[in-house]
Amino acid sequence: MDLGKVIAVSLESVDEGSVGQRIDNYLVRRLKGVPKSHIYRILRSGEVRVNGGRVSQTYRLQPGDRLRIPPLRLAPPAAMPIPAGRPLPVVFEDDALLVLDKPAGLAVHGGSGVSSGVIEQLRRQRPEARFLELAHRLDRETSGLLIVAKKRSALTVLHDRMRGGAIGKRYLTLVQGRWLDACRHLRQPLHKYLTEHGERRVRVDRDGKPAHSIVRLQRRWRECSLLEVELRTGRTHQIRVHLAQAGHPLLGDAKYGDYDLNKRLERNGLARMFLHAWRLDFRHPLTDARIRLESPLPEALEAYLAHLEQTQEREHG
Repeated sequence: MDLGKVIAVSLESVDEGSVGQRIDNYLVRRLKGVPKSHIYRILRSGEVRVNGGRVSQTYRLQPGDRLRIPPLRLAPPAAMPIPAGRPLPVVFEDDALLVLDKPAGLAVHGGSGVSSGVIEQLRRQRPEARFLELAHRLDRETSGLLIVAKKRSALTVLHDRMRGGAIGKRYLTLVQGRWLDACRHLRQPLHKYLTEHGERRVRVDRDGKPAHSIVRLQRRWRECSLLEVELRTGRTHQIRVHLAQAGHPLLGDAKYGDYDLNKRLERNGLARMFLHAWRLDFRHPLTDARIRLESPLPEALEAYLAHLEQTQEREHG
């Protein structure tokens, strides 16, 4: 029985390319073959030491840090390698970053029952790349534009600008009901929690983190409305929870939407959540050049809008 290879105690210094990275992400990259659950366990137990002391999983590595990594057992090699999957559509790329047009149904990273996501797939497709990290996230069922950093320096700037609201992110979504305002600001704070079954959820809560969405009406029919949502903050499930709280849940949303309505929508051709990250507008993190990118609605979403045009009268005003 192959129990895998044992790695001895390791003492190492943080290299320049890892400065600023969270220690949990560093260890996941460094300890390929060690289950993530085990990495988080040795962090929680204090077996990983930085400069002789314990740190939390969110600690960011600093220049000159010395790490002690305890003995670990690598998982035995898999009988069949995980396939790299189809090449992901690239909308923009240079030496510092790339922007993908993520399809719906693909998680951005592995975890929570998902063995592999966009970033793992991208790393397998580009084994020569020394650095590939997500600059932000999209929900699994959300399609559209996703930024990946190819340099630590670019990632740091992108994160700073996102926290400062300097990266324009706009989404298109179809919601239940007749949205009446041409433009409305939603500013309810959001709180993340786990259900009794361990499922991650978000709710509006006055003690939650500040969240700001700007909603603009694009088209309206008798029973639903097409909206553009501009994010000023990037909280988990922000668009979905803000609009559900406003009484207009996203069509096809299995977490916060209308279950019975979603079943009817499937019969009419909408078998996914109607949420698409369609525009990014930002300054390049290293050159400061203006970048504005757009992704058209996927065919399945366009087809459902065409179905609405044929079956429901569009409202104006």
